Amino acid sequence: MPSAEIITIGTEILLGEIVDTNTRYIARVLRGMGVNLFRTVTIGDNAERISQVIRDSLQRAEIVITTGGLGPTVDDPTREAVALAVGVETEFREDLWEQVVAVISRYGRKPSENQRRQAYVPKGALAITNPVGTAPCFIVETERNALISLPGVPNEMEYILHDSIVPYLQKRFDLHEIIKIKVLHCSGLGEGMIDEKIADLELLSNPTVGLAAHTGVVDIRIAAKANSESAADEMIAGIEEDIRERLGDVVFGADEDRLEDAALNAVASRGWTLTAIESGLDGMLARKVPHTVSLPDLDPASLMEALRTTHTESKTEVALGVIASVENRTADIALILPRGEKTHHITYGGPPRSVTRWAVNLALDWLRRRAMESD
Repeated sequence: MPSAEIITIGTEILLGEIVDTNTRYIARVLRGMGVNLFRTVTIGDNAERISQVIRDSLQRAEIVITTGGLGPTVDDPTREAVALAVGVETEFREDLWEQVVAVISRYGRKPSENQRRQAYVPKGALAITNPVGTAPCFIVETERNALISLPGVPNEMEYILHDSIVPYLQKRFDLHEIIKIKVLHCSGLGEGMIDEKIADLELLSNPTVGLAAHTGVVDIRIAAKANSESAADEMIAGIEEDIRERLGDVVFGADEDRLEDAALNAVASRGWTLTAIESGLDGMLARKVPHTVSLPDLDPASLMEALRTTHTESKTEVALGVIASVENRTADIALILPRGEKTHHITYGGPPRSVTRWAVNLALDWLRRRAMESD
């Protein structure tokens, strides 16, 4: 099975001026093809540095994909960098220039002289048509490697990747396997405690199981490699069943499921209605839970009293109150259910900027769990 590396080119990405979405997109496509992605890197617009990164990647991986740096300006150095990396010159291709002219003419314009740069590719490269943009792409082949250079514009890159590159890779590397992933979302146990319960599964080679901790949520990633989607699904299903048996209601969803939806669905499943109040959360709870009132300067001593007032006025079965102190890194949660009232005071050991998200996630999980309990 071939391995791959992705090189994202652009000083604007390196300096944080724009967000790189191409790496994530390409990684998911490669994953679906069964290609092992071992490394990604972002490099600025410098031909020498780009060429060195490319040479390093070619030593490690069979497939190297670059994005960006194929525009018409002098700070678009990918063509020159790739040529330098493989020890050839760039050459002008008349057929590519005709493509550039044809695309620009669709907008009623004539190409400028500097746009001729886009018709240059490393000598001997396999040219790839770009029917949705002005930057032709190319593949430099060696006996072992495929070095693929794609545009940085996301919609152009995505189109060419699916239209030309995926079929090329399938044929060149005889790709028949797929990698499929399912992510289980957990709340109520920390990463360390979850690790203790499923540590033996994390040692498996296929499927693989891994953990990723977020603020108040832990993800369990199950990845299976197989010859068909149905075979991968079957492999994942067996591991998922085992994990759910071990963790119980700690698992609140999978893939695109959200904690707030799990909490609200648990309340709705009991036929209850819900209101909420928050303080010190900058509206974060209100963005997740309908009918949330933001109140200023609530303290732990006044939280339950304020929640009782809101509960009475709203005439709902359930009321949730959450306050957080970034300075003290603490949160207080109050909950009114048909079967009684509960309060919870918690402290946080993480960075202060994460206190509000942590408080909201723990409050939602607490609501979810209390709603799921039998009376």
